[in-house]
Amino acid sequence: MPPRAAQQIERSLVRRTEVKVDSENPEHGSLLIISGEKDHTVPRATANASYKKQQRNPGITEITEMPNRSHARTIDNGWQEGADTALAFVRRLV
Repeated sequence: MPPRAAQQIERSLVRRTEVKVDSENPEHGSLLIISGEKDHTVPRATANASYKKQQRNPGITEITEMPNRSHARTIDNGWQEGADTALAFVRRLV
């Protein structure tokens, strides 16, 4: 499936969902958003929109982009870079 078609399907599904995230919930934990430079499923603009919305939360919210990575960055070669990024985030918090 072409990336553009996948994005259109995903957008139509997301708009129709009744599930909403309470981005202002004070009990919401910290959040790290990791986007991939070549991610066509959740493009950088979508990740940035989520980041901006989550900044309303009093918890720590960060965003980072992994160069040359797609949406499957956790199972592609080099997945350790993503794991190291997440682990460094957690270590800063504890």
